[in-house]
Amino acid sequence: MSNFGKNIRKIRNVKKLSQQAFAELFELKRGTLGAYEEGRSEPKLETIIKIANYFSISIDDLLTTELTVNKLLKFKGDLTLHGINQKDSFPKIPCITSNNEVDYIKFHDKPHFIEDLPVIQVPITDTKRYRGYIISNLEMTNHDKGLLPKDMVLGEFVDHEDYHKIENGELVLIVTSSQLVLRKFFLSGNTVTLRAANRNIDDLYLNLSEIKELWLIKFTFAKKALESNVEIEEKLAFLEQEFMKLKKKL
Repeated sequence: MSNFGKNIRKIRNVKKLSQQAFAELFELKRGTLGAYEEGRSEPKLETIIKIANYFSISIDDLLTTELTVNKLLKFKGDLTLHGINQKDSFPKIPCITSNNEVDYIKFHDKPHFIEDLPVIQVPITDTKRYRGYIISNLEMTNHDKGLLPKDMVLGEFVDHEDYHKIENGELVLIVTSSQLVLRKFFLSGNTVTLRAANRNIDDLYLNLSEIKELWLIKFTFAKKALESNVEIEEKLAFLEQEFMKLKKKL
């Protein structure tokens, strides 16, 4: 991690951020940030991940490469001298969870309800409407493969007149007056067949007129994979610390 301090100092200079402003972005004390920059202290893994994700820089580059200003400018188009807040440039996507799913079915068309939903921010640059959904069942799981509980999907809103453009077999999130369903979509005439990956679950049949909202799934985020990546990063961080200790002794 010998380059971490140098790199965050260069990032601050590129972004025109004071130590205090940079520290507040990541809920750090100014003195703690100063210790990082001067190499007197090593950051927690959580802090490293936050900074890397915020500026769209790989953890490996942030820790092991001495970044130049030119490299920093190439990482993200708006990582410029103008001090644009990268976090604010990402859309805030309302998210459906097991805690609000029942209420969402009732109030999905109420703007005030949608505004109060928890939100996630991902680097999507288009202006389309998206909805996040945290999976809470095993309907799209088949023999430990597929989507598991706590995985997340992001769906793009589809207008009623465009339902016929959806290809059979696409994964959709559908809202009716009584339920919210995440399954594969098949359309024949005015009848929609919603099919689970779990073969023990029967197909669900709907008329097009029963659909209140339809979100075509565009992105999936597997919690298991994310946990595995964090575990790998923790091991790499530990090995890096041990290597630096050994290097100092030599």
